Amino acid sequence: MEGRRMRRFGRGVHSNTRSHSPSLLPLHTTPNPNISNSISCWYCDYKITALNQPLFRFGRRYARALRVWFSIGVGFSLTALFGVTMILLWELGKALHLIQQETQLGNLSTALLFGFSPTAVSGFSMSLADAGYIFISTVISVSVHEFGHALAAACEGIQMEYIAIFIAALFPGALVAYNYEFLQALPQLTALRVYCAGVWHNAVCCVACGLVLFLLPLILFPFYIYGESPMVLDVSSTSPLSRHLSPGDLIMSLDGIHIHNSQEWMEMTSLIDKMALQSTNHSKYAEGFGRVNGMKGYCVPNIMIEDNQKIQSVGNHAACAEDLTAFETIPCHDMRMSNIGGSEDGHPKRREHYCLDAKDIVKLNKCGDGWEIITNGSSCICSLDESCLSPLQMPGLSWVEITFSRSLSAECLQLGRNSFSDSKTSDLIESKCRGSFVFVGDVISMARSVRLTAYQPRWAFHIGRYLPDVLERGLMCTFHVSLTLALLNSLPVYFLDGESLLEVTLWHFTSLSTRKREKVLKVCLLGGTLISILVFVRIFFSFV
Repeated sequence: MEGRRMRRFGRGVHSNTRSHSPSLLPLHTTPNPNISNSISCWYCDYKITALNQPLFRFGRRYARALRVWFSIGVGFSLTALFGVTMILLWELGKALHLIQQETQLGNLSTALLFGFSPTAVSGFSMSLADAGYIFISTVISVSVHEFGHALAAACEGIQMEYIAIFIAALFPGALVAYNYEFLQALPQLTALRVYCAGVWHNAVCCVACGLVLFLLPLILFPFYIYGESPMVLDVSSTSPLSRHLSPGDLIMSLDGIHIHNSQEWMEMTSLIDKMALQSTNHSKYAEGFGRVNGMKGYCVPNIMIEDNQKIQSVGNHAACAEDLTAFETIPCHDMRMSNIGGSEDGHPKRREHYCLDAKDIVKLNKCGDGWEIITNGSSCICSLDESCLSPLQMPGLSWVEITFSRSLSAECLQLGRNSFSDSKTSDLIESKCRGSFVFVGDVISMARSVRLTAYQPRWAFHIGRYLPDVLERGLMCTFHVSLTLALLNSLPVYFLDGESLLEVTLWHFTSLSTRKREKVLKVCLLGGTLISILVFVRIFFSFV
């Protein structure tokens, strides 16, 4: 995070006779042409002076407009300071059991305070790519923060000495070193604009990231199709879908309903899992075989059934071959199918069990009441020479039909260009570039084992398919890191911008004596630091 700067007002003296206290980080009080980098066992930095004059000239040239800009930042930063202080008091009340804790409200307060929610990262696992995104986002957010301080100082005529990028212990950060004597001679409101500039620029960075994310489909429209079907970016080697899907494939539908993006993919799998759980509590079980999923059936020709062996039982398990799936005939509500599930004399007919190849079954028409929720009303459409068969499932497992397309391959793209002029080509696309398969198991784990994007390139190039996902993840990570940096620097704690904000606010907006201001400032900073540490500890233990 960010290091403490030597720009605080002195205590115990009047505003026109301010003294300066020592800094925890190296800082020069007068311009030094031979500024050297610092290296020690716990701290090292790299000082940059090349930007001093360009930033100073720019700030002085547009000083009037920049003062208005940073004055808006003063209002925002003081509001943020008040807001996070109220959240700290709220967290203290929860810790002391003075306030009844509500989970949603507690997560909201944590999200507002630190830019993230514990529930959002409860199952978070960081990969090397995630660490890269966080590192780059941190560099961008800290640079934006320090650029704000440097530009605000320049427009007030304060000469910057250097920008330092440092690592203190294991924590990266940056700071801007000013001409301290000049800063101390400025009015408090002017200095407040400099102190608030970092938090203000981080907030503006968050808005910019959110705006670019919102407009990204429009920006990438000439090169990518957005929201038509999600494209597979990566499939885990341990994923049950690795045998069927590969990067570049498009997921067309899930249990018959069209999927447009990764959010719908997760929502649909959650719905299927919920329906399977409800069905478990109300389903009948075929003795020794499993649950009869009467909600999902397929119209199987009787000839296909006669050509396949009936299911055999070994102990309490179905004895289908490894590449076959157990099915059972289910009754159909259509009057044409009254002979399936009941005999002509009105007595119930014993259900038959068969071992069939699921790859052939999923190509057939659907039957059963369960498809009505998902496919909007497919009832029993089986003909008289067909039987309605439903897969047998074990408790806790779901039957999911996934339709995919390989239309981004070079061959399928070429076939797609010719499909308008040749009807035979359309059939070839169906057979070569599209397919369906079924998954039986935990659909939530299955859905999380594949990484999707809502963007599909208009042309087949390998690297281009990952660009929108990189931009989205980078923008989202920068948004969260910048928001966290802004909120943390608004906290009334030692060594962060909140210390300077609170101090100047007490000097400028109160009529307290110097001694009372010192006492109030010390109590606020000490209390804010302790409460912040308490909240951090609580969040840490909520994670582990």
